Amino acid sequence: MRAYHINSHDISPQLTELPDPEAKADHITVSIRACGLNFADLLMIDGSYQNTPPLPFTLGMEVAGVVETLGEGVTGIAVGDRVAVFGGQGGLASRGVFDAARAVKMPDSMSFEDAAAFQIAYGTSHLALDHRARLRPGETLLVLGAAGGVGLTAVEIGKLMGANVIACARGADKLKVAQAAGADHLIDATAGDLRAQVKALGGADVVYDAVGGAQFTDAFRACKPEARILCIGFASGEVPQIKANHLLVKNLTVMGLYWGGYLDFAPGVLTGSLETLFGWYAEGRIRPHVSHVLSLERVAEGLDLLRTRKSTGKVVITMP
Repeated sequence: MRAYHINSHDISPQLTELPDPEAKADHITVSIRACGLNFADLLMIDGSYQNTPPLPFTLGMEVAGVVETLGEGVTGIAVGDRVAVFGGQGGLASRGVFDAARAVKMPDSMSFEDAAAFQIAYGTSHLALDHRARLRPGETLLVLGAAGGVGLTAVEIGKLMGANVIACARGADKLKVAQAAGADHLIDATAGDLRAQVKALGGADVVYDAVGGAQFTDAFRACKPEARILCIGFASGEVPQIKANHLLVKNLTVMGLYWGGYLDFAPGVLTGSLETLFGWYAEGRIRPHVSHVLSLERVAEGLDLLRTRKSTGKVVITMP
């Protein structure tokens, strides 16, 4: 099979021919049709991601495809089922072996491209806003990086949950994408004082931050009393430092959200969230925004789109 494989953190990954995998107990073999790219893939390449697998490994965290074989003990899934899987690795290949417990049957109406773009982005935002921040109707939600893979889903889900959504993104084109997803107010991250603009709109009850750096600091200072700040990621490359005395003065709460971590300590929370989200998809209430669909030969180009922030929503790789 062909796979986008990494052998060393000092050498760029390469498209490589590998032996076809075989399903072991409690696992399934999937003919992969599409794989969603994530910022975490970039971090895995240099070994800085918190869950970077041991070398060597194949990149690609979330896939969609067709079940080919079943390992011993697998129940509830049949050969030929269309499934979405969060494997954490192994997705940028023509075939993959994954834990059957991580496979979710796709709605009949869902394309492989949509399924590959769905789990991490929507799952992260739904768990963050619903389970962690307890976002309430009428509250003001500020989304930083609002046109990115997870940020755009935060705009969409926040609006579905009844929030007044402020979208912050870089440039008019990205803001148009956020507006189409339901944003009520738009702020260009490259122009003006973010803090002043958010304060002029009444301040934020919840901040969804996938950017970090200076934007986190400005958003922190624009929070209302008892606001909740969600740390989702640090696309800016700068992890913000928080002054605890400032938390105290405004009674603020800062919380982290690592979606994949729930598989280890509360898998029912994650699977319940995905059931809700797949239901919303089937009802036509949410639709992934995929800005680029590329072939397996163009993975490096897709990763560069993430690195340079030239994509909106998700970048998806399809397999022949």
